[in-house]
Amino acid sequence: MTGADGTERSSPIIEAVGVSKSFGAVRALSEASFGAGAGEVHGLVGENGAGKSTLIKILSGVLRPDSGEIRVEGQRVELSSPQAAQALGIRTVFQELTLLPWMTVAENLLIRREPKGFGPLLRRREMSSRAEEMLASLGIENIDPLELVANLPLDQRQIVEIVRTVTREPKILFLDEPTSSLAMREVEWLFGLLNQMRGEGRCIVFTSHRWREVESVADRITIFRDGRHVETHAEIDEDHAVTLMTGRKVETMYPELPPADDEEVALEVRNLGGGSLSDISFSLHKGEILGVGGLEGQGQRDLFLALFGAGEKSEGDILIDGKPARIRNPNDAIRAKLGIALVPEDRKSEGLLLPMSVRDNLTLPVMKLFSAGGVIRSRREMRLVQQMVERLQIRLRGSEQAVATLSGGNQQKVLVGRWLLADSRILLLYDVTRGVDVATKHDIYELMLALISEGRSILFYSSDTEEVAHLSHRVLVMREGRINAELKGSEIDAESIVTAALREEDVPA
Repeated sequence: MTGADGTERSSPIIEAVGVSKSFGAVRALSEASFGAGAGEVHGLVGENGAGKSTLIKILSGVLRPDSGEIRVEGQRVELSSPQAAQALGIRTVFQELTLLPWMTVAENLLIRREPKGFGPLLRRREMSSRAEEMLASLGIENIDPLELVANLPLDQRQIVEIVRTVTREPKILFLDEPTSSLAMREVEWLFGLLNQMRGEGRCIVFTSHRWREVESVADRITIFRDGRHVETHAEIDEDHAVTLMTGRKVETMYPELPPADDEEVALEVRNLGGGSLSDISFSLHKGEILGVGGLEGQGQRDLFLALFGAGEKSEGDILIDGKPARIRNPNDAIRAKLGIALVPEDRKSEGLLLPMSVRDNLTLPVMKLFSAGGVIRSRREMRLVQQMVERLQIRLRGSEQAVATLSGGNQQKVLVGRWLLADSRILLLYDVTRGVDVATKHDIYELMLALISEGRSILFYSSDTEEVAHLSHRVLVMREGRINAELKGSEIDAESIVTAALREEDVPA
C-alpha cells in the first residue's frame, strides 16, 4: 500500500484520523492524522508543543479527543480509559514517569500481577525473585529489585519504567522521550530491545529530540507542527526535518563561540572531595563556558551539586572572585555576594514547583526585589516577569498559568529565567537541553552566548557530547570522580572527549 506521502507501507495497526483536541483556548491537535504498522519503529518528531504527547495520550486512552476517530487493526474503537487501550494491547512509556517512588523496584514492576498466597496475601520473597528474573531477561543486572524507586538515579528509574511496560508484551508500544535521561550505552540497550520487538511484529512509536536516535532506529518518520501532521518519510535529512518541524530554516545548529577572556577568574575549585569526588581542581573564568564531559555517572552530577551546596563536600576549597566561599547549602550559593545558580538534571522534581504559576516560579527566590515591609509590589513583580518572558521568548497563555502545563523547553526557560532575575553570575547548567526540541535548543545556545557576553560564567554538562564539544571554550573530562583530562581549543571534539573519558591513567591538566 502506498500512502499519500509516497512511502510504501502496510495497513496501519493503529491510526488516528482527523483528531482534534483543545485545552481551553489552546488547540493542541487540529485535525491531525497518524498511522503506524505492525513490525515497524515509527518516529514521531516535532517541537515541544507540536502535539506529539497529546496524540500519544489520546492513543493510550489517557485523553479523549474532541473530534476524529481512532482505529486499531482497521476497526474504529473508543479508547475511554488507559485500561480500554491496554485491553487492545496498547502500552505506553510516558514522558512523565509513572513509577511510585516509595515502593520498591519489584513492587513497581509487579503492580497488578503480584504473586499471591492464601487469600489476598502477597508472596513478598517471590516478588523479589520474579522482578530479578524480569530485569535479567532484558539484560539488566545493576538494579536491585528491593531498592526504593526514590533512591534510584533518573536513568535507572527510566529503565524500570521501560521494563515494566515491555514485559507486558504489548502489540503496540508508545515511547514518549524514553532516552532523554539515558546514557549512550543504555540507549544502545533500548534500541536492541526495539529491534527485537520489531522482528516479533510489534508496532513501536518512538519520540525523541535527538535526531541521530530517530534516524538510526525508525523505519519511517512523521513530522508534526502546531498540532498537525506535516509529512511522513522513509528517509529525510536533519536539515529538511528541522525546517518542517519549525517552519523556519535554522542555518547552523551550533552558533559560533566567541573567544573567552582568560584573565579574570570567577570560580576556583581546589582539591574538592567528598562522595564520588576526589581531588577536583579547576578554574572558571568570567565570560567562559567550561564544559564537563565524560561517560555518564563519573561524578559530574556530584560535582554540580557540591558547588551548589546541595551535595556532599568533605574537603577542598571553593573561591569566588579570589575569595574563599563557605557554601553549606543552596541558600549560601545563591546569595548576592556569591551568585551561583544551578539548573538541575530533572527540572520537574528538582527545579520547578509544578502546580504553581509561571510568575511564582520565576520570582520566589527574588521577592526582595519587589517587596518592602512584607508588602509585595505586584506591578513591579509583573513588570519583571514580563521582561523575562519576552527576553527568553517563553511561550505561554499568561503568567498565572501553572508551569506544569508548559512544554519542556518553556519549563527550562522559566528555570533559567529565575536565576537571571536573581542576577546569578555563575551558572551551573546540568543537561539543560535534555528533553528539549531542536528550535528551543538553538534558543538556549544563543542565550548561553548572550550570558557570557554579559560577563557571566557557565559550567556546562550535557549527556550529548557533541553539545559539549561545540559550546565549550575548554572541556574537563571526568572519570571515576576525578578530572582525567583538560581539552582546549582545537583539541576539543566529540571523539577526543570520549577517548579521554576511556583513558585509564590521569592526564595532566
